[in-house]
Amino acid sequence: MKIYTKTGDKGTTALFGGTRVPKHHIRIESYGTVDELNSHIGLLRDQDTDQPTKDFLTEIQDRLFTIGAILATDPEKEKLKNGKDRLNIPKISDVDIEKLENAMDKMNEDLPPMTHFVLPGGHQSVSFCHIARCVCRRAERLSSALYDIEAFDDKVLMYLNRLSDYLFVLARKLSKQLQAEEIQWIPKKS
Repeated sequence: MKIYTKTGDKGTTALFGGTRVPKHHIRIESYGTVDELNSHIGLLRDQDTDQPTKDFLTEIQDRLFTIGAILATDPEKEKLKNGKDRLNIPKISDVDIEKLENAMDKMNEDLPPMTHFVLPGGHQSVSFCHIARCVCRRAERLSSALYDIEAFDDKVLMYLNRLSDYLFVLARKLSKQLQAEEIQWIPKKS
């Protein structure tokens, strides 16, 4: 399989199903940002952390590929006339969302209560986690804008929302694990 096809040389790309759209289309921005997020998760997975966290990050990367496939699918060509899924695109399930929630609950058991916002940073791994969180929020915003134009399975939005929360809690866990200072944001008085 050749990597280059030359079909995008005029600024368009194909969605699953074959429909061609401009490369700046909100659908492309949405799944492109999910792809960017997936790369940041890979960088985070490469950091010095425990194996269960690495394994869960790998699972998250798999789910992000699923989300990318959902977002890259032309809704007009997703279903056959009989309503069956023509392209056999995987789905995000309630279980996927619950796994993020359960992981957050477990991490929070060992963390001090939050009393203030915290400034991103303190250790390179923690910073990578906060960058991934911010990219996740951008993916969520773009996907939400797309959803307003062409609705798709709303579990995608739920998963991205929960994932950004997970990444915040993971950053706090990594701060504790790596003995990095967690600096509270306390607004300065004028």
